[in-house]
Amino acid sequence: MKHIIIMGATSGIGLRIAEIYATAGWRVGIAGRKDDVMKELRSRFPKQIEWSHIDITHREAPRQLKSLIDSLGGMDIYLHISGIGYENPSLNSEHEIATVRTNVLGFTQMIDTAFKYFRDSCEGHGQIAAITSIAGTKGIGQLASYSSSKKFQQTYLQALEQLANTLSLDISFTDIRPGWIRTPLLKADREYPMTMELDRVAPLIIKAIRRRTRVAVIDWRWATAYFFWRLIPGRLWVRIPLQVSTPATPVETIEQKVTESLEAQPE
Repeated sequence: MKHIIIMGATSGIGLRIAEIYATAGWRVGIAGRKDDVMKELRSRFPKQIEWSHIDITHREAPRQLKSLIDSLGGMDIYLHISGIGYENPSLNSEHEIATVRTNVLGFTQMIDTAFKYFRDSCEGHGQIAAITSIAGTKGIGQLASYSSSKKFQQTYLQALEQLANTLSLDISFTDIRPGWIRTPLLKADREYPMTMELDRVAPLIIKAIRRRTRVAVIDWRWATAYFFWRLIPGRLWVRIPLQVSTPATPVETIEQKVTESLEAQPE
């Protein structure tokens, strides 16, 4: 029987993926901050689910993750989903710092704990997967700390992959980069370009994990945007007045906005 730990499994993507793995017969360790959600999920899958209240920004989080692994009976895959983000063009410092604390500091200590577990307890075998974001491709003005933190996550996974190869460890890394997904993280009164539904996204994420895909951009529309975003020089990118959301009215896609902005640039 396979074992997976899902960090951030109390809503949205994490909760749906935990349900899918438990239904498939996996042993699933779930962690987050909503005890009632985790208790309810365990009541539905008492033989599959173990849970733990973990705030990844706290100093005790690594120890709590180790305890959850022990309760589960081991870990084959660590899936990191925990994260926060704000649309914050006013640069509210509290929001910016909270994002960095969760998406950088919390991410680092949990990923490090998983890496060390596979290195020391599994003879160097295992898989680390993380939901980063398409937002990590470029710095986005309205999502300054969020897009920057996601770039950090992507670079950190790459660095650990190099470290694993240097140490001759058989640890694989899967960096999953979705666009906007209709989850509680998004504001209900806003519209976001190319928003995807959770029922479509969850199977694609699980497929990427199963195939051990190194970088998986979810879905094909965002893969197209990702391809073109990377080609835009920094000096042009910073001049694009990119809007990440609008009031709940029809919106243009990000590709259209990028194209229009590039066409407006002087020769």
